[in-house]
Amino acid sequence: MRIGLDMMGGDFAPAEAVKGVKLYLDTVASDVHLVLIGDEAQLTPLLAGTQLDQSKYSVVHSSQTIGMNEHPTRALKEKPESSISIGFHLLKNEKIDAFISAGNTGAMMVGTYYSIKAIEGVQRPTISTLVPRENGSYGLLLDVGINADCKPENLAQFAILGTLYSKHILKIDNPKVGLLNIGEEEGKGNLLAMATYPLLKESKQINFVGNIEGRDILSEKADVIVCEGFTGNIVLKMAESFQEIATRRKIQDDYMQKFDSETYGGTPVLGVSKPVIIGHGISKGTAFKNMVLLAQQMIESKLLEKIKESFVQQ
Repeated sequence: MRIGLDMMGGDFAPAEAVKGVKLYLDTVASDVHLVLIGDEAQLTPLLAGTQLDQSKYSVVHSSQTIGMNEHPTRALKEKPESSISIGFHLLKNEKIDAFISAGNTGAMMVGTYYSIKAIEGVQRPTISTLVPRENGSYGLLLDVGINADCKPENLAQFAILGTLYSKHILKIDNPKVGLLNIGEEEGKGNLLAMATYPLLKESKQINFVGNIEGRDILSEKADVIVCEGFTGNIVLKMAESFQEIATRRKIQDDYMQKFDSETYGGTPVLGVSKPVIIGHGISKGTAFKNMVLLAQQMIESKLLEKIKESFVQQ
């Protein structure tokens, strides 16, 4: 298993990416080989200081970096030697089995769409976020940003993708799916919600439990919470602020710490044919380690094969 990691993406790269590599290789027993994509001049001294087994990783040199504020499509065209461009080239040509970056999110999405494509039958790939619950488990909210405007059919597919992810990665046997809405009753909501409800209710591929409200998001009422990306992104950013406020106010609480993006690393792009994981720009060592671990879990669980099988059935 070969997992590619963009070492130059993120606000604290490459130093924190190297810390993540060390954390992963020191604490996770696996036969994973890490392919580290970045500027050799910067990576070599950092890696030398880790005293890691050099057989566990290799370095692929990249002479360019795509900045966080660069135009995604233009940057990918004009910077073929960037770490993101090289990562997608390796993934497309099966030199690596998964690709991870905390760099320019737009460039990651453009690279995903144009390099490896969506799984046949998937209308729109989606991204999700884990939702921490008080009992220690996690739910899943999707979409959280890349599909601000959706059709009912898109949300119905998000429900299937979220169900498969929850079942095979979060290990929830029969995930409960809820539609995020302004009321519990059938018939509530805007035009999108009202049109989506019957599609979810009729689907044989999910365990639909009806509408859920904002106050239910952090509860166990639903394991998979479906909405369009506009609403999902607002919920995500508000949730992230909980942990920031707790930190500023010096509130020590284990549950609040679970809202820290470091704990779950990054989000996979669900619905595409190879594992791509996008990290937060402020990712540090723990987040990079957790992103590699997630890529490993996606490959070992054969999640993408199960998604392909599910959409063949539709």
